[in-house]
Amino acid sequence: MDFKELASIVALNSYTKNKPGVDENGRVFSQWMEALGYRTERYQRTDIGDHLHFVAPERDGRKVLLLGHLDTVFPAGSFEQFKEDEHWIYGPGVCDMKGGNWVALNALRQLHQRYGGLHNIDMLLVSDEETGSDDSKHLTAGLVKEYDACLVFEAAGANSEVVIARKGVATIYLDFTGKAAHAGNHYTEGSDANLAAARMLIDLTNLTNLELGTTVNVGKMSGGIGANTVSPHARLVIEFRFTRGSERDRVLAAIDQLLDEPAVDGVSISMSGGLQRDVMESSPRQQQLLEEIGQILGYSLPVEKRGGVSDANVASSAGVPTLDGFGPFGDGDHTIHERASKASFEQRIQEVTSILSGIVMSDT
Repeated sequence: MDFKELASIVALNSYTKNKPGVDENGRVFSQWMEALGYRTERYQRTDIGDHLHFVAPERDGRKVLLLGHLDTVFPAGSFEQFKEDEHWIYGPGVCDMKGGNWVALNALRQLHQRYGGLHNIDMLLVSDEETGSDDSKHLTAGLVKEYDACLVFEAAGANSEVVIARKGVATIYLDFTGKAAHAGNHYTEGSDANLAAARMLIDLTNLTNLELGTTVNVGKMSGGIGANTVSPHARLVIEFRFTRGSERDRVLAAIDQLLDEPAVDGVSISMSGGLQRDVMESSPRQQQLLEEIGQILGYSLPVEKRGGVSDANVASSAGVPTLDGFGPFGDGDHTIHERASKASFEQRIQEVTSILSGIVMSDT
């Protein structure tokens, strides 16, 4: 398989905050998609890259959304070289996820060649997935409801697994406001924000339930002025991850209760942030989709659950049967050692071609 075309977009720096680079990646991809008869719907953004929705002609029958992202995590000059050896390709985005987008593109090309055109298979490429999809998640959640299934092109598992579940994630900021006082002369007149934050840290950590896959991590704490001053302010930065909606609700309710009962008199607490991407849970409709894919391929795809999040969380939370991991297998993502298996590209392109043919093209 020739990877020169993929190398051309890997060489484009598409760091999330590099809007010109992300948009150039999108421009090149738009050319490839429009050559297959797609119409590009552009959602223009000022500070991040534009989101692109590629729309095929519509007919009666089921519709499938292919979902990916244009951005990578590497600032300009940090990691931009593409290279290859006998078994692997290397470079920013080869598995996360320019490589995954390219798998989808080549499956669509094969279908176009086989059927003479395409219909009912659309593709959405967002520009801010690597920073949490804070903008695009609202667009994705709205658009995906128009489809009967969603395939996401993050990297495959080591044994070609597709992803059936991902933890949800929330990031919360707690700001504590106390009262400063001289620690020697007027200690009792102060209200110690640091002490309130420390006690809160312990209470939050105790919300972790490893048996259910729930983790509550206070990843950063700060506060105070100096050793001789009772602290008038403090801050905790918290991330919690969860494998089911009931755990999400439990932790959020517990945090609300902790906020109503400050551990130190005279200290008030304000909260910001919140749910970033909701949990991706297995569902009967997802299982039906998996079974149908197994019938189409003649074998069952292996499956796995992951702790990390992706835009599959967004699509799944919208109620649409969603499967992730249709990109190539790779490792080292988010590092300068990122690579993807050459053989996995060929496997995934053929599988996706067959899946879309069976679900959509032969269904209309």
